[in-house]
Amino acid sequence: MAKKWIALGGLAILIGIALYSFASQNADTVESLNNDQLGTDLIDNPGSSLKKGQVAPDFTLTTLNGDSVSLSDYKGKKVILNFWATWCPPCKAEMPHMQNFYEAYGEDVEILAVNLTDKDNGIDKIQQFITDYELTFTVPLDESGEVGTIYQAITIPTSYILTTEGTIQHKIVGPMDERMMEQLIQSTP
Repeated sequence: MAKKWIALGGLAILIGIALYSFASQNADTVESLNNDQLGTDLIDNPGSSLKKGQVAPDFTLTTLNGDSVSLSDYKGKKVILNFWATWCPPCKAEMPHMQNFYEAYGEDVEILAVNLTDKDNGIDKIQQFITDYELTFTVPLDESGEVGTIYQAITIPTSYILTTEGTIQHKIVGPMDERMMEQLIQSTP
């Protein structure tokens, strides 16, 4: 019986450490955001081909229902360009926040949640994910992986915040919540 309690106590400590680490990381991200530095360092580094202020590379992909979607179609609107997969736990955590944000701001901000289909578990899983999370924003499929490569979506989720002119303002590696999205969009021309 004592061994069981020791094991449970150890598990509780590990969970506490994980939650503390996540909360600390999120607080650091929000502080960086408040200083308008979130994303800048990730884009403006010598090894990166994408730069803050650069026009985001255009692409055309297809959705699950066969519609063709081009990034350039959204010029004139701010865009959250997100890269994700169904098996990714941080992506699963982020999607409800994206949906809530889209419901609140969808008239002014477009969300393009590009599924990295070449790295995912099949079309059926993607469709089930969209249904389960009741996603109403556009989900283009990157079946070849080319767009994810261009946008350096190595760690997912990876998101870019684009201005109304279609230029890159921020790059975020990791999940966002609604508050972060609001702050990022407010700081984006």
